[in-house]
Amino acid sequence: MEELKPVFSVHELNEYVDLLLGVDPNLKDLTVEGELEAVKRHSSGHLYFMLKDEQSSVNCVMFRQNVMGLRFLPKDGQRVRIAGRATLYPRDGRFQLTVTGMMPRGEGALYAAFAAYKEELKRLGWFDESEKKPIPFLPKAVGLVTSAAGAARHDVQTVIERRFPLMPVILYPASVQGAGAAEEIAKAIGAADAERRCDVLIVGRGGGSMEDLWAFNERPVAEAIRRCSIPVISAVGHETDVSISDFVADLRAPTPSAAAELAVPEWNALKDALANARDRLSGALQNGIGRKRDRLDLIWSDAAKLRVRRAIEQDRLALDDFRARMRLQCDRTLETLRHQTERTAEKLRAYSPQRTLERGFALVSRSDGTIVQTAAKIDLGETVSIRFADGAVRADVTGKETI
Repeated sequence: MEELKPVFSVHELNEYVDLLLGVDPNLKDLTVEGELEAVKRHSSGHLYFMLKDEQSSVNCVMFRQNVMGLRFLPKDGQRVRIAGRATLYPRDGRFQLTVTGMMPRGEGALYAAFAAYKEELKRLGWFDESEKKPIPFLPKAVGLVTSAAGAARHDVQTVIERRFPLMPVILYPASVQGAGAAEEIAKAIGAADAERRCDVLIVGRGGGSMEDLWAFNERPVAEAIRRCSIPVISAVGHETDVSISDFVADLRAPTPSAAAELAVPEWNALKDALANARDRLSGALQNGIGRKRDRLDLIWSDAAKLRVRRAIEQDRLALDDFRARMRLQCDRTLETLRHQTERTAEKLRAYSPQRTLERGFALVSRSDGTIVQTAAKIDLGETVSIRFADGAVRADVTGKETI
């Protein structure tokens, strides 16, 4: 029986080949070096060109969002190194490279791109000293953005452990070379800024060629440093190496080791400075006490005693005057209170039961002393006491009338 084989349409074949290219680890993330030819910028912003060497060429496309990140103008005949992936355009089966990054090849071209970007950022004011944040004298922790396996990490930690053994160093690892390194560095800076675990951040790597250090000249790194609210020390390469990050950062260090020295004080020197400050403070305190003692001795001299006596006499006169004014005020207050008390007593007397009786009223009570308030509460034949203003009489109830 004949084995059945799949039958592809042309479109399915092209899509299948494109899929295979996309999963091949050697082709989905590759770096290719060659010479530019037939460079064309489309109205959409995409860049189309050929990349060639002495024997072959390949079609390339770079989409608008990646073209905007270029810091140089690609042109025919220029030698470049590109990062991207191999793809197949399904519509016509054309093999091509989809480019995500491009770097001029050669120190001259790199320096030209570096100078152009530096001039652009300078015009934008990104290098202004007024924008720089101060580096804290004694940070709570030091952040470090560099390769986890690089020499810079070892150098920074060694110097900090020697200068300030208890200082925490927080690593934010990132690739520092090659395609995508700039984005990783920018992401690490953003992570440190978001976490706020450190209050000074060292960004850098060890030495290398200009191509090796190029990630620190790219826009994502410059923008991340500028956005970072934590003071940033740039430490890229050796003393003679200069990068865009050096200009944008709050402080530039010639090497990662030098950055570590700038980030933290020396523990022993700090202890010595504190001891010296303590000695100076103690000496100043003793001198101050001595001057105060001399001043007290002067106060108790004859002239000083005279001034004290005069001051006491003036205070005594002021006290006598105050006492007299207080006595007068008390007398006036007492007189006022006496008049008020008499008026109140007169009002109370006017409302007393005796005054009521004097106006012709009488007070009726039973034999047990209970006051009788209404006629209804008196029974016929009951004996009551009737009190007048000048005396009282006893009476037997023989009749009742209702009003």
